[in-house]
Amino acid sequence: MLLLVPARTYRAADFLAAAGRMGLDLVVASDGALPLGGRPVVRVSPEDIEGSADRIMARAGPVAAVVAADTPMLPLAAEVAARLGLPHHPVAAVAAAADKAAQRRLWAAATIAQPAFRIVPAAASPDAVPRAAAEVGYPCDPVPRAAAEVGYPCDAVQRAAAEVGYPCVVKAVSLSASQGVLRADDPAAAAAAATRIRLVLAAAGRPGSEPLLVEEYVPGPELSIDGLLTTGALTVTAVFDKPWTADGPTFEETLLITPSRIRGPLLAEAVSAAAQAARALGLTHGPIHAELRIDERAGRPRPVMLELAARSIGGLCSRALRFGGASLEELVLAHALGRPAPWRPDAGASRPSGVLMLPVSRPGVLVAVEGRAEATATPGVTGLTITIPVGQQVRPLPEGDRYLGFIFAEGDTHQSVEGALRAARTRLRVVIR
Repeated sequence: MLLLVPARTYRAADFLAAAGRMGLDLVVASDGALPLGGRPVVRVSPEDIEGSADRIMARAGPVAAVVAADTPMLPLAAEVAARLGLPHHPVAAVAAAADKAAQRRLWAAATIAQPAFRIVPAAASPDAVPRAAAEVGYPCDPVPRAAAEVGYPCDAVQRAAAEVGYPCVVKAVSLSASQGVLRADDPAAAAAAATRIRLVLAAAGRPGSEPLLVEEYVPGPELSIDGLLTTGALTVTAVFDKPWTADGPTFEETLLITPSRIRGPLLAEAVSAAAQAARALGLTHGPIHAELRIDERAGRPRPVMLELAARSIGGLCSRALRFGGASLEELVLAHALGRPAPWRPDAGASRPSGVLMLPVSRPGVLVAVEGRAEATATPGVTGLTITIPVGQQVRPLPEGDRYLGFIFAEGDTHQSVEGALRAARTRLRVVIR
């Protein structure tokens, strides 16, 4: 098994542990140092797909499957799998899934239910964005002055917002985990959101030519669907409800609980929408993670696609799932190898479980996370992991791209899981200087 692991990921340990339990002979490729106990690592760069693929082909030897542990390695995994003739999502499909503007266009062509949208081209002068960021300081306050100095065509964003209707959502097309995503309720907020996202993109090293996406805000409950595609057919592994879904101006992920309380035809329609959306992008073989909202404005609730990634659920959220004792990572590895899954999708739902992602409340330096013992002792809580070391700089969304940590819980009911996670969160005291 070739496992491609970015140095900046939450998921390395879980994939390595899953491979160990399965007795796999791993070849690991990464762009950074990993705690592998002396195991050799093929050095690669996600920015150099061709050169990295050449290096892997020269050093890895024969492999039976290729898996990317997280988003940055998806294009390289697709390229290597294509060269080796192994089942995997196609290279072009992985690229489309990583581009929110490309997703919208392909879904529109396939008549997939999604928000109304407009794609706004970038400014003609890409160097204006980092120059303005340096002049106004980071974070980008005050926004109005930055807008004038950047020279970004805010009126184009305002026109697009007027066409899709207010409230709307302004997005970066290349970022994930709600980074660079803002709601706007009026023209001034749309212009400010565009400027702020441009500065986020500049800080992330994205090219100044990248467009922005302006889309209709869809109110309603949100859910995520995880699954595995096999020659285009979707097997669902988990459906998460998001009972604390934010309505803006930022869109932090917080609480996820599974199995979903949505049932019957509406759930079947949501699963069908996710499968159709994946196929419209050209995805065929491997994990997917779909985000949807249930639009209740038209009288009859209907699922609306928000985004879809060519990977399984991110962060440490997969630790809220168990499949007869196996982990989600074991399912992903077994699927890539063509082995029978260590779990049947018709085996029946497990007890409700959930994960609470801890967002960063304000920018600064993380000094301490106090009350961990009390939070862990909360009835129903099964685990707590803080993922940012003390002493590191932290930033809230939409500028930031990391969560402070994850709390996990199980219970007999969805309400008991939600209550346990809420109680544990109140026992934590996060100190940011």
